[in-house]
Amino acid sequence: MRPESVAEAAKLLKGLDRPIRPVGGGTKPWMASGDEEPLETGGLDRILEHNVGDFTAVLEAGVPFAEAQATFAAHGQRLAWDPPMGSPPHATIGGIMATGDSGPLRHRYGGVRDLVVGASVVLSDGTVAKSGGKVIKNVAGYDLAKLFAGSYGTLGLIATVSVRLHPLPSKTATIRVASDDPDELLVRTLELARRPLEADCFDVVWRDGAGELLVQFSGAAAEEAARRAGELVDQDWEAVRSLQRSPDGAVLKVSGRPTDLPAVIRAAGDATVVSRAALGLSWIAFAPGEDLAARVAAARAALSPRACTVQDGAPRIGDVWPDAGGALVVMERLKARFDPARIFRPGAFVGGI
Repeated sequence: MRPESVAEAAKLLKGLDRPIRPVGGGTKPWMASGDEEPLETGGLDRILEHNVGDFTAVLEAGVPFAEAQATFAAHGQRLAWDPPMGSPPHATIGGIMATGDSGPLRHRYGGVRDLVVGASVVLSDGTVAKSGGKVIKNVAGYDLAKLFAGSYGTLGLIATVSVRLHPLPSKTATIRVASDDPDELLVRTLELARRPLEADCFDVVWRDGAGELLVQFSGAAAEEAARRAGELVDQDWEAVRSLQRSPDGAVLKVSGRPTDLPAVIRAAGDATVVSRAALGLSWIAFAPGEDLAARVAAARAALSPRACTVQDGAPRIGDVWPDAGGALVVMERLKARFDPARIFRPGAFVGGI
């Protein structure tokens, strides 16, 4: 199924009685299930509004992220999302919102939902619900835009997204702090994190037994600010983002505290770690191998009770979600409220929702 408009999507969904999976650019094939019929958003590919003076935009879910950024850049603006794009880089606006996939810019600008100011969604009964922006119809009591961000297509189809934009920086500069001791690396990281630095990105990368803290500054005074903080380097940030992916292996996303960094590095073993160091978010990228599932399981056990979610490699690992605890009851109620027919990826989310 590939609707060409929101109205057509609503018509397709009304009365549907089989499992479906919203699909954007297909950059996360590990999320697929053979039991779900794809609902492609490629026909919803229009930039509906770009309010240059207000730094906002309204886009259909199937707009390629790269295309949107090129449009904004022509006016000196950007959407401060920078997820790992995969290969080829076909990620879409709706797909990024649905997965909550973020990159190094999260340090300064927040996660995906922090830059979403509104959305329209199509529910399993064909209802089109909207929140934020120019509201036409709300679902009482819910902020749909925040709720659907990171829902992995399990509540309904994201149809349009309203976002907040930022100025495109004129310059960027990056510093590097290196150490092969996880504890020393944490000390240096916390020391810099406590300084009044206006950094865009604040990432730690650990691989092959050595680590480095990478901090990016932007704006006219970027280079001067960077020099005050450390050693200037020419850094490819796309290479850093790419470390969050391991299509043939597995990736374990760890949500904890900034002080958990040494524990994450040690639990990773020979795997690569990239961490939003000041936020306590880390990704452990495991290389492929016959013992892949065992390595992932060992890392999860070592990091318990921190929340660990398997990303790349899900079909090879089994249960990918952390224990939701008491929140599971709320999530089950939300599923029943928004998808009572259970056609949107049934059983694919936390707790088998």
